[in-house]
Amino acid sequence: MKFWVNNNNKKQSVIAGDKIRSNLKDLGLEEYRRSPDLVISVGGDGTLLSTFHAYANHLDKVKFLALHTGHLGFYSDWTDQEIPELTQRIKEYKDKIPSTSYPLIDIKVESEDGRYLHEIAINEAVVRRLSSMTMKTSVDIDGEFFESFRGDGLCFSTPTGSTAYSKAIGGALVHPKISVFQMVEMASINNRVYRTISSPLLIPHNQQVDLYPQVADDYVISCDGITTKLMKVKRISIRLNSQRAQFAQYRHRHFWTRVGTAFLGQDAE
Repeated sequence: MKFWVNNNNKKQSVIAGDKIRSNLKDLGLEEYRRSPDLVISVGGDGTLLSTFHAYANHLDKVKFLALHTGHLGFYSDWTDQEIPELTQRIKEYKDKIPSTSYPLIDIKVESEDGRYLHEIAINEAVVRRLSSMTMKTSVDIDGEFFESFRGDGLCFSTPTGSTAYSKAIGGALVHPKISVFQMVEMASINNRVYRTISSPLLIPHNQQVDLYPQVADDYVISCDGITTKLMKVKRISIRLNSQRAQFAQYRHRHFWTRVGTAFLGQDAE
C-alpha cells in the first residue's frame, strides 16, 4: 500500500506527521505523493479540506484519513496521541483499507459566452455577490421555478458540511447516511415586495438546484473556503456529485457522538 502524509506547519502537526510517516515506513509501506492509496491529513479541519482538494481528481483510488492535532473534527477519528494504536490498526488490515463514504456537492457554472466552471466541495459551496450589493436570483428545483431570492447569498452544504458554516447560519444538522444536500438562505429579504421560503431545504440526491442571477457579473463562489470570482454568469447548477469521498475507517465514531463532542462539550470515547 502506498501512502502520503500532508501536515500543516504547526510544530505539533510536524512532529505528528513525522511520527506517523516513520511508523508506516517501518511497516514496509511506500510513501508516494503522486498516486497514493491512503492520504493522511495531519492538523485541523482546514488541513483536511486542503488535502481533499489536492487529491479531488483521484477519488476513485484515494482514501482519506484525518489525524487531528487538536480537538477531534468531523472527519477525524484519531488524535496525535493515538498514533501507536492507529499504526497497529493499519498493520492489522495491511492492504485492505476499511472505509466509509461521504456525499460531495457538485457545482457547474455556465457563462454567457459558453464557458463552464466545474467544482466540487466536501463541506459547502457558497454563492454571493462580490460587492456589498444584495444577490438577486431565481431559484429552480428539479427543473421547476421555486422562488425569487434576494439577500446576501445561498449556501449549499453536504451532510458532513452541515456541521460547519451551514449550521452557523441556521441550517439543520444532517446525518451523512442521508443522501441529500441542503440549501440555506443567507440574510434573505422578506417584505411586501420580496418573499422567500426563509427555511433550510433538504434536496434529494437525484434533484438539482439551478440559479439564474439577474446580474451577470460581480459574483463569487466559495467551495470549502476556496473562492473563485465569476463573470458573465448565466446559470449556476448544484447537485450531489456522482462520486463520494472515501475515508479510511480503522475504527467507528458515531456521527452524533462527534456532534456532542464538538458542540455540547461531551468527552469523546
